[in-house]
Amino acid sequence: MTGDNPPSGVITANTATRLPPEAEGAVVICGSHGGRYPGYLAARAAVRAIVLCDAGIGKDEAGVGGLAYLEDLGIAAAAVSSASCRIGDTGDMLARGRISRVNTVAAGLGAAAGQSCREASEALTAAPLRQVTPPPIGESRQVIEGKARRIVMIDSAADVRPEDAGQIVVTGSHGGLVGGEPAKALQVDGFAGVFNDAGIGMEEAGLGRLPALDQRGIAAFTVAAESARIGEARSSYEDGLVSAVNKHAEDLGARPGMTARAILDTWARE
Repeated sequence: MTGDNPPSGVITANTATRLPPEAEGAVVICGSHGGRYPGYLAARAAVRAIVLCDAGIGKDEAGVGGLAYLEDLGIAAAAVSSASCRIGDTGDMLARGRISRVNTVAAGLGAAAGQSCREASEALTAAPLRQVTPPPIGESRQVIEGKARRIVMIDSAADVRPEDAGQIVVTGSHGGLVGGEPAKALQVDGFAGVFNDAGIGMEEAGLGRLPALDQRGIAAFTVAAESARIGEARSSYEDGLVSAVNKHAEDLGARPGMTARAILDTWARE
């Protein structure tokens, strides 16, 4: 097959938080970052193998942490470079994605850095199907009460709750649009949203949520992947250095180069 159609035995999913039933036993090309939590979700879904996005690799190589996690379970995994295709966009991964990292299970099947996403996914169809019970990785949720509003830290933007409307939502998720859909930039009308820039990447896809949230009147910024571990909201808050801001965030005083914590603590109390 050519074009946007995946090879036989391969399916696509824009996010690991919504893997379809067809993922079981399949090779999945997934638009999520390659951190530990997406790796856990892939193992829980009983995939044969998975290709994720390296999210710029970033601090402590968190953007590919899921590859080692899956390797320990005997599951093949690879990651495309976020500089080669748009994160969150599986069609673009297939069309332009180039592999940056593979785990040893994937390497044993012929997948290698420098291959196209399509070439690697075809190689991974030969992976053995492992029946595993993955070690749980709990989504963390921590709340800091402020005078004006709460800072809600969630490792995945998919874990946002209705009661988070009007609050500051700090996520460990990448700042790209999932499947290119602006409506999914943040699933509540928060006061503000914070994301990891995933290395910014091809066509600045790692910043895609910022203009979408501007249109909704929501302040938003990204932290640099090199400064904070993707997939960990606490790291975004404690370690993050701002890499990009939208207009609403700029109007509230946020600027690139500032620490995320200084901005967020101010917004929480004022």
